[in-house]
Amino acid sequence: MNLVKDVSYQSIRNELQTFRKNNPLIHCITNEVVQEITANVLLAAGASPAMVVGDGEVVDFVRAASALSINVGTPTTERVEIMKMAAKAAVEFHKPWVLDPVAAGGMKWRDKIIFDLLDLSPSAVRGNASEIRFLAGIGKGGKGVDSTDSSESALEAAVQLAQKYSTVVAVTGETDFVTDGSKILRAQGGNVMITKVVGTGCSLSSLMSGFIANNTEAVTSCAACCAYVKKASELAAARSTGPGSFHDNYLDSLYILKPNHWQ
Repeated sequence: MNLVKDVSYQSIRNELQTFRKNNPLIHCITNEVVQEITANVLLAAGASPAMVVGDGEVVDFVRAASALSINVGTPTTERVEIMKMAAKAAVEFHKPWVLDPVAAGGMKWRDKIIFDLLDLSPSAVRGNASEIRFLAGIGKGGKGVDSTDSSESALEAAVQLAQKYSTVVAVTGETDFVTDGSKILRAQGGNVMITKVVGTGCSLSSLMSGFIANNTEAVTSCAACCAYVKKASELAAARSTGPGSFHDNYLDSLYILKPNHWQ
């Protein structure tokens, strides 16, 4: 296993500054439960979200967008075909795209969809430990959308998955690890209250697509994105009494945080 390094403060500053300067347009094909928080997280952070899912316009919108985010949380046969159309278009137009393999290992039909999407060259894959372990052929999946494994236990799986698909893999949890199969970066911190609000992980995947649109090293961009979100969750939790207030404070914290916070 290669040496794990913490993502540097300089990288976080640079990535967040570039992200906000670029104001990336993020094409989100995501699940029906998390569309509101995903759009608001992107807006608060400094991106422009668009939930475009019509088969007649999805390819054209991929061409216009800065990056694509695909989340398989609530798939339908029609939606799956649109996901594949969008992923193929992203590769054709040289647009980065992120795959969120929600509940991988849960059901055979869903798993086939995820592996089909993996074959379409995602720029990054973000999942919890159980999802990443399953995709690497090590584990059996989690409890629905929840991980039953620690992120540390999925580190080797993340490396293997990154190498197999020539992509960046982010395994998120109490500690986040991001790898391209060679380099491994870590983002620490955060607050457990973020797990009590639906869509925080899914919205992280969409936010990550905007960070890798920075045209820098994808593994660094993804790790900086994770560190930014962890810091926002810490600030939000300090101001919150429960999940309801955390939801609003989390959006505020994403908005308030500036690059010079990391000194």
